[in-house]
Amino acid sequence: MRLTQDPIQVLLVFAKEDNQSDGFWWACDRAGYRCNIARTPESALECFLDKHQEIIVIDHRNSRYFDAEDICRSIRATKPSEHTVILAVVPRTSADQEETSVLPLLNAGFDRQFMENSSVTACYNELLQIEHGEVRSQFKLRACNAVFTALDYCQEAIEITSEDHVIQYVNPAFERMMGYHKGELIGKELTELPKSDKNCVDLLDTINTFIKKGKEWQGVYYARRKSGDSIQQHVKITPVIGQGGKIRHFVSLKRPHCTNENNKQLYKSHRDEKYTGDNSQSESHSFKCKNRRKDSIDVKSMTSQSSDAPSLQTQRYSSMARIHSMTIEAPITKVINIINAAQENSPITVAEALDRVLEILRTTELYSPQLATKDEDPHTSDLVGGLMTDGLRRLSGNEYVFSKNMNLSHSYLSVPNTINDVPPCIAQLLDNEESWDFNIFELEAVTNKRPLVYLGLKVFARFGVSEFLNCSETTLRAWLQVIEANYHSSNSYHNSTHAADVLHATAFFLRKEKVKGSLDHLDEVAALIAATIHDVDHPGRTNSFLCNAGSELAVLYNDTAVLESHHTALAFQLTTKDSKCNIFKNIDRNHYRTLRQAIIDMVLATEMTKHFEHVNKFVNSINKPMASEETSSHSEGSDCECTANIKNFPDNQTLIKRMMIKCADVANPCRPLELCIEWAGRISEEYFAQTDEEKRQGLPVVMPVFDRNTCSIPKSQISFIDYFITDMFDAWDAFAHLPVLMQHLANNYKHWKTLDELKCKSLRLPSENN
Repeated sequence: MRLTQDPIQVLLVFAKEDNQSDGFWWACDRAGYRCNIARTPESALECFLDKHQEIIVIDHRNSRYFDAEDICRSIRATKPSEHTVILAVVPRTSADQEETSVLPLLNAGFDRQFMENSSVTACYNELLQIEHGEVRSQFKLRACNAVFTALDYCQEAIEITSEDHVIQYVNPAFERMMGYHKGELIGKELTELPKSDKNCVDLLDTINTFIKKGKEWQGVYYARRKSGDSIQQHVKITPVIGQGGKIRHFVSLKRPHCTNENNKQLYKSHRDEKYTGDNSQSESHSFKCKNRRKDSIDVKSMTSQSSDAPSLQTQRYSSMARIHSMTIEAPITKVINIINAAQENSPITVAEALDRVLEILRTTELYSPQLATKDEDPHTSDLVGGLMTDGLRRLSGNEYVFSKNMNLSHSYLSVPNTINDVPPCIAQLLDNEESWDFNIFELEAVTNKRPLVYLGLKVFARFGVSEFLNCSETTLRAWLQVIEANYHSSNSYHNSTHAADVLHATAFFLRKEKVKGSLDHLDEVAALIAATIHDVDHPGRTNSFLCNAGSELAVLYNDTAVLESHHTALAFQLTTKDSKCNIFKNIDRNHYRTLRQAIIDMVLATEMTKHFEHVNKFVNSINKPMASEETSSHSEGSDCECTANIKNFPDNQTLIKRMMIKCADVANPCRPLELCIEWAGRISEEYFAQTDEEKRQGLPVVMPVFDRNTCSIPKSQISFIDYFITDMFDAWDAFAHLPVLMQHLANNYKHWKTLDELKCKSLRLPSENN
């Protein structure tokens, strides 16, 4: 069996580091094995379930720290352990002591024992013997499982017998062809089964003469099905050489040899018995399956051999026609069908161009641009890798676990009873909250890092949220307080100040004429709530980090949109857990479901892996149609149809809401320069802290350029603006008309470019820091 095996993985279970554990560690290093060390029973089981090591070495010398046999039993209780070799390290016995029996170790699940010997060479030799013995055997067994799975799904009938012609395996295709169940065949000799009398008298002798000499035989043979009917088969019998160079098995591949109408009818009749129902459907399924493989029967080859071939061919074409007229058809399928039809009568150059179009359309990455020259920039590559992937393959058993103590209590926060009760210094700041240049950091300072409650009360009152939800201002205040309490103030960037900043940007966008005219009141309320909760309980680490660390949330959400899924789920959990802060308790079920779905959709849109999909859909569905409509409406003297048309299409409203919260979430480069610089420093510090922790825990570093000792913050900002911000805000500005933001963006970009040209890696020039 020609197989390629990955490097052997070894798990060492030693409570403390000593010469023996070091001996095995260096032996693994010499052998080129991957090695992990566990110090406790819990970490041993966790690491094994994560890595599925082929060899486990457990310290059985001292029971003071843990029970080695209990660890072995716990590992053996798992499914993956059936292919793992577990070695017990036992204390060396003195010359006058009788050697103990290995039976208790075997009963506990150990495969071998190793007499204590800290010599690296002794450990190395032991591991090599295990690899070349049990590990390779287990590897072949695992490979055999894969082979038999493939045989089970094979279209051709397969029968495996021993050297004495005792049936040891038949696949489902064989059962269908012959009408037997495998339980009726396994263990029986071929001579016990009924034979067809249509074969030549000496055919069996001829076959035996060939295969006993180790030669392959191939030809036509009549077999008798369980029903008594004879079926003509094309058979290939291959002898398999095994131990001692002798023939140990025979493998037979069989398929119907359809040379006359009678044989096809026999095979078809069995299909009809097996799959009851519409005859034409059964027949179509039979021949469709047979035509999937090149070695199987081709419908075309039957047209000249059978009187009923035309009907079969007609049936095949009608099936294809049904595929092209499916009632459940994706839009992309319709597009591909239109292009296919256009190709038929197109010149060769056009047809070749359309082939290229089809090739692109059939990919799964329609909205992910190729980096081209930007790929050469490590800052861009790291940003893309860190923000647009859900994590690499896990390389460590370390975990990053969220705190399970949700902050439900809000009695310790002193907040106003109503918006009219806020302190004068805060109220004075909030008078300017409708301006884009509103300074969120000043609000953060005067509210003692609780800007979300105060800004939330003001913004929600301005948009009539309490009235829409039919809830009191007291309930709304309690809800804002609970949400803010579950943001981590220890995060330099992803804290409640960021949430307040996104809420402010969202409210600003909602007041723009085209945005306001395109959305309903429910959309506005959903957008404000989504902005408020969009990063609740953020740990200050990216999705990639959580996936690599094997966090509980990454496991829960299958490494897909981990944080965004958690933010929405936790927010609704916090909201509905306590009636005092349940802002949804008084709205009817249908309104709640619609509102909830809109909130979830917007928060999930902030996840960066689908960034380009959202932006491109917005451009193609909103910007371009709006531009053409505006051109025609200006010529006709009308200027109000564009937003009305958008409002008539819920899908377009969804695209606008997604784009709005995405722009609000990353609007820092469009803020006034001083605010932009502060945000850049905060996000850089959070990425630096992640890189520090990745290195400390031995995790993959997903954004290597964010090393606090070497990173150029101006370069990182330039890459972020070039790759993520410019195109998105150009599209959003074309819709919402945001000249102030675009001017700030240009000024800020110039600032970062100037610093980069001067080889400055910090937020400002050294002279500006004084």
